[in-house]
Amino acid sequence: MKQRHHPSLSSPTRREVLGLLALGAAAVAVGGCDDQAPPSPVRSVRFKQRLWIPPEARPRVDASGGWEFNLTARTGQREFVPGKATQTWGINGDYLGPTLRAPRGQQITINVRNLLPETTTMHWHGAHLPAAADGGPHQPIDPGATWSPTWQINQPAATLWYHPHPHGHSEMHVYRGLAGMFIIDDEDEATLPLPRTYGVDDIPVIIQDKRFGPDGQLDGSDHTPVGLLGDTILVNGTVGPYFHATTELIRLRLLNASTARVYNLGFTDGRRFSVIGTDGGLLSAPHPTDRVQLAPGERAEIVVRLASGEKAVLRSYRPELGTIPGMALISGGLDAFDVLQLRAGSSSRRSTAVPRRLSDRSPVDAGSAVATRTFFLAGRQINGKQMDLERIDEVVTLDTTEIWDVINLDAQPHSFHVHGLQFRVADVAEAQPPPLLDGRKDTVFLPPGVPVRLILHFADYADPARPFMYHCHMLFHEDHGMMGQFLVVAPGQQPGQPADVPSNHEHHH
Repeated sequence: MKQRHHPSLSSPTRREVLGLLALGAAAVAVGGCDDQAPPSPVRSVRFKQRLWIPPEARPRVDASGGWEFNLTARTGQREFVPGKATQTWGINGDYLGPTLRAPRGQQITINVRNLLPETTTMHWHGAHLPAAADGGPHQPIDPGATWSPTWQINQPAATLWYHPHPHGHSEMHVYRGLAGMFIIDDEDEATLPLPRTYGVDDIPVIIQDKRFGPDGQLDGSDHTPVGLLGDTILVNGTVGPYFHATTELIRLRLLNASTARVYNLGFTDGRRFSVIGTDGGLLSAPHPTDRVQLAPGERAEIVVRLASGEKAVLRSYRPELGTIPGMALISGGLDAFDVLQLRAGSSSRRSTAVPRRLSDRSPVDAGSAVATRTFFLAGRQINGKQMDLERIDEVVTLDTTEIWDVINLDAQPHSFHVHGLQFRVADVAEAQPPPLLDGRKDTVFLPPGVPVRLILHFADYADPARPFMYHCHMLFHEDHGMMGQFLVVAPGQQPGQPADVPSNHEHHH
């Protein structure tokens, strides 16, 4: 029999929601409507620096054929502001990390060494893997220590990423520079005539916004309701980036690695492009469009055509946050700015057209769901509770399918990320999801008051003591308690208390 879980909301949550609505109304009075919005606070961009392409990490192959990657989190410095050295954190370098890449079926081990002055973690965002290897707050890496998760890649080709997830400190660890791309390959994707030469026609595009103080240091002190919003855009850690294209078609792997900002990406000349994949891999068919919106943590693979000798500028237009104008004003919803320039050579190499079919996927099947759960996001809480690493919020059964109804009750935008799997979006406000939500997803944007129904299948990995997380991926919200955790147990298995709870697990207040 299907079960329905009915969480209740506490009165403080309702009061905070009303407070945020009042804040939005006040902002309307100050900022006016969309037509009279102030200029974007993001600085104008001069494309003067060649886009840096993170190197692909080279694994060591052990005697059994397993791959072993080595990552070291460390301090460093980089000159983002001319003449000033910014103190940064990076992975195998001063800022960001190498691109990990592995084929489906490959056994991998990743040795993560922490040379930072603080305890951190490393989470494999979008990866289907055991909870013990997930890299959430239950797998802390103390300064000087090394953590070595291992698992077999068991998911379709996709653009994933990795970043820290220490409880209460995720926002600043990512903001300082700890992040990298993680590409999964498979045989089906390899047979398609798509751009696939890394750094040539298959380009990582890691988009972040930063704010620098007068001394050139990262300024993490000025929080909006959604978190840190910067006035300088970095792509792969490059300010004012351009990419010199040598082929007619370019595949851009877009990653919103910002901690709070939502991007609505398109080209300044209005050209259309093909979205071929989202969080969990390829769509069933290319989706032609001129915009793709990404909340923090979301990814999209697009293919754009360039004629010889032309330039095209990727721009972030005003995102569609679904908020009242006053809240949009203080949440980045009225900002528009250039991101990246593509420069085609005088004699670009011809490319094969994007295929009409990309992948075969079974249709979304809600009929097999054994339970329906509801998650209300409001006031830095989910279902009226702030995160507690010692509390299990939900228990699900291995090899079952569930429906999760997720609703943002706040006046501000949120997002929802589930660890350890990819889900499908069944409907948005009881309507069929738009094409960009039709593929496999692990993170979904939540406008205020719009219910989103997810279908999740819990396959392969059960652990009665090590939970997965679900949370808002506006990392300021996550750090302040908008997160919960769930166990996956085998049929008949009893859930236990969470294992490996860090001693310093108190969230911010």
